Amino acid sequence: MTGKIAGVAIVVTALIAGAALYYLQVYAYYEEVTVSAEGGPVVQLTNVATNAPEPMLVEDFNGIDADSSPLRFRGCFSTPMSVPMLTETFVIYDAAEPTTAPNWFDCFNAKQIGADLESGKAFAFLSEKEIGDGVDRVVAVYDDGRAFVWHQLNEKYQD
Repeated sequence: MTGKIAGVAIVVTALIAGAALYYLQVYAYYEEVTVSAEGGPVVQLTNVATNAPEPMLVEDFNGIDADSSPLRFRGCFSTPMSVPMLTETFVIYDAAEPTTAPNWFDCFNAKQIGADLESGKAFAFLSEKEIGDGVDRVVAVYDDGRAFVWHQLNEKYQD
C-alpha cells in the first residue's frame, strides 16, 4: 500500500511541475507593449545613409515582450510607408528569421512571415542593431502595409 501512495504522489507532483513549467514558458512574464513617441518603445528602421535608426510610421500596434529574454519581443502593426520607399531608404536585413510567438498571440505567425520573406511577398529591414547583446530588432513589411517586428540573434551568436 505504501508503494502505491508513493507512486501516486510522484505522478501528481510530476503533473503539477509539468503544468507549472508549461505556464511559465508560455504565459508568464509576457506583458503587453504599447508604441508611442511619448514614452513607449518606438519602432524604428536603420537609415542607409546615416546608419542610424529613425522612427517609422506605425498604426494599430499590438505587441508583447518579457524581461526574461531579449528574444521574446514580438509585434504586429500596419504602416502607411510604401515598400519601394522603404527599400531605397532603409537597411535591408538579409538574414531575417522570425521567431515563433506563443499560440495565444495570434497576430504573429512566424512560419508564414518566414515563407513570405523567402518568396518575396514581404521585405525585412534592420530596425536596430544590437538592441541587446547579440540581438537585433527586425521589421518585416508587406506591400499592403502589414508589418511585423521581432528580435533575433545576430551573427555574433550564429555559427
